[in-house]
Amino acid sequence: MEQSAPHPIVCEPDPEHPGWLTWTVADERRFNGHAIGKLIARAEDDGKVRVRMFPDIRHANVQDRFHGAAVLSLIDVALFATAQIGNGVQAGGSVTLDLSCQFIGSGSLDTPIEAVSEVLRETGRLIFLRGLVVQDEHLLASFTATVRKPTKR
Repeated sequence: MEQSAPHPIVCEPDPEHPGWLTWTVADERRFNGHAIGKLIARAEDDGKVRVRMFPDIRHANVQDRFHGAAVLSLIDVALFATAQIGNGVQAGGSVTLDLSCQFIGSGSLDTPIEAVSEVLRETGRLIFLRGLVVQDEHLLASFTATVRKPTKR
């Protein structure tokens, strides 16, 4: 009998943050573990999904603000967390087809940063999403994206 591969994403209750789930790539050698660090996620009552990251010096630009590339990384991960937590679509094997981001403000390194996103529409192969990146009450970015669901093999 063939064994299925372990799921590439670890999504389980986070004991340090009640009501939140971990969002971790199982193989910590990959991009997320090195470049992003700890992420947690939760479904909101309004159907949106909130993904929180904890910035540190590796996320800083030369002005000691939250780097734009870190914003984009958070958004890209949030797309898959939203698809899986919000819509039950397995994140592993999905791919980002399109991402449009509007940078609106800068973030500091001393407070968590969150991507809050929602599914606008889901078809047989695609998921259309939109969202905001926020730090407390400050708006850092807005985004829209299209994700292709995993191919069944």
